[in-house]
Amino acid sequence: MQINKLWLIPAALLIAGGIAFAATRSTPPADLDYSLSHRSDGGLYQVTLVPSIDPVPVGKMHAWLVEVADSNGQPVEAEIVMDGGMPQHGHGLPTVPQVTGKDHHGRHIVGGMRFNMPGWWVLNVDIDGSAGADTATFNLAL
Repeated sequence: MQINKLWLIPAALLIAGGIAFAATRSTPPADLDYSLSHRSDGGLYQVTLVPSIDPVPVGKMHAWLVEVADSNGQPVEAEIVMDGGMPQHGHGLPTVPQVTGKDHHGRHIVGGMRFNMPGWWVLNVDIDGSAGADTATFNLAL
């Protein structure tokens, strides 16, 4: 006689959902650096982010300025791509940010930024400049 094991599917889904829910309710690591200006992960560039709206809003489309400089603080010509997500939720940004130009200081203007919920966000700036490719990682608490 074979026992019906279909009940295992909803049980597994409930357990997985409970674990995911618990993960979203945990607090971010206590030692996160929330500065918006620091060296890129490989140390090649100094990267500074400036949101167009302060405090950074939840649910509203806005832009950011991204400045890329060398170790002497001189602006660097570079291609950048900005992306991000919520590590505790396992999802990315709800939009696809795009570089739309530069301001009069030579900073990249990244439009199409929107955060759809409060919490811990990570922003990644991929940089391809004269010193090579690198990424700068930033933490935000909204």
